[in-house]
Amino acid sequence: MRSQHLPTHDNPDTYDVVVLGGGSGGYAAALRAAQLGQSVALVEEDKLGGTCLHVGCVPTKALLHAAEVADAAAHGAQFGVRTSLDGIDMPGVLAYKDSVVAGLYKGLQGLIASRKITVVEGHGTLASPGVVEVTAPGGATTRVTGTHVVLATGSYARSLPGLELGDRVITSDQALTLDTVPKSVVVLGGGVIGVEFASVWKSFGADVQIVEALPHLVPNEDVALSKALERAFRKRGIKFSLGDRFAQVKQSDDGVKVELESGATFDAELLLVAVGRGARTADLGYEAAGVRLDRGFVLTDELLRTGVTTPTGGQVWAVGDIVPGLQLAHRGFAQGIYVAEQIAGQSPAPIDEAAIPRVTYCEPEVASVGVTEAKAAELYGPDQVETIEYNLAGNGKSKILGTQGFAKLVRRKDGPVVGMHLIGSRVGELIGEGQLIVGWEAFPEDVASLVHAHPTQNEALGEAHMALAGKPLHAHN
Repeated sequence: MRSQHLPTHDNPDTYDVVVLGGGSGGYAAALRAAQLGQSVALVEEDKLGGTCLHVGCVPTKALLHAAEVADAAAHGAQFGVRTSLDGIDMPGVLAYKDSVVAGLYKGLQGLIASRKITVVEGHGTLASPGVVEVTAPGGATTRVTGTHVVLATGSYARSLPGLELGDRVITSDQALTLDTVPKSVVVLGGGVIGVEFASVWKSFGADVQIVEALPHLVPNEDVALSKALERAFRKRGIKFSLGDRFAQVKQSDDGVKVELESGATFDAELLLVAVGRGARTADLGYEAAGVRLDRGFVLTDELLRTGVTTPTGGQVWAVGDIVPGLQLAHRGFAQGIYVAEQIAGQSPAPIDEAAIPRVTYCEPEVASVGVTEAKAAELYGPDQVETIEYNLAGNGKSKILGTQGFAKLVRRKDGPVVGMHLIGSRVGELIGEGQLIVGWEAFPEDVASLVHAHPTQNEALGEAHMALAGKPLHAHN
């Protein structure tokens, strides 16, 4: 480990590493770089933690847990427990959500301080390769110089061209602060964000209609998961329109009227625009400094280098949501560590995008890692792919929880498992094992020989691999 190079009195604003953006990718890069002996400045105009901690992963999952509690109260009778759902106290739900965020935020602040990372508060722009200009809240500007600069400015909630936001047309940012439960909502977008909010609002008692232009909900998942989620949502009373594009919305004091290209219309109190997230790269000086952009995203090589070098022999790097690919906090976090280790002279293993786990926390949950059946057929040939679905109806713990779903495995014929796709309550907790199986290219026989605890939902993974290995214990021959 190299000795820590702290800023000198002659150059108080010069560091080994300057990180622009304090979200998951940025603070991970800063923490790891400092741990490896680098002097680090972290530039952030809002709060450390970024989208994930404040308006993304953490607060939405807090709402989803409140929704799970509401469902448990509403359906306690099926377990012999006399409970009822008297209503949703949204100010109380928001207070719970905010307390979770505040606790994690305080912990992150303490961690950053303990590593002696200099936090520079203000709006940062890339003035030139190696130089970040920061405008403080009061308007004063300063320049921070780094041998290396890590761009980690994150993402924002996108809208559609011509679709103006307002009191009745909102994004997930505003949805997280609603202090009442809307009676009815149209959710524009059936991806991760859309189905999670649809799930929350249905559990809270709202009438929900999803509009998705593509043929299926969660369209990036294996089609088997998409179809299963659609069946589950129908059963829950969540309505959805597929393969039909948004045309226009008319807002009034009472609500919205949403019209699709087919002519179908939906009336509701609110329209949630959940059409994905764009890269936050506009007007930050990136292109002027030589950083290449494509539709707003920063282009990098496989090492996450932008190709721009600094005058002191360093690099300009990019991590997280601004880099094309999966927009996931844990991806950005891993990329931040990966870049910091390269800066410190290490040779970390490259990040395999396909081996990054993905979880959608609606009810039922959707979790996956690796490639879909369709992608595997494209990569290896249709006759070189084998799949199996193990129904959770045969799993004791799933039966206890009262959940339906399955585990689908995709393998190369006579080869390793290359994809795992799960649906059911709490299956997001199973994807860690799935990541190891896919990431380490395990064969079904390797996993089938492992003993899974009983009764757990993890047993379903063991049973599925036993079946794929040709010895299905509970399946009919």
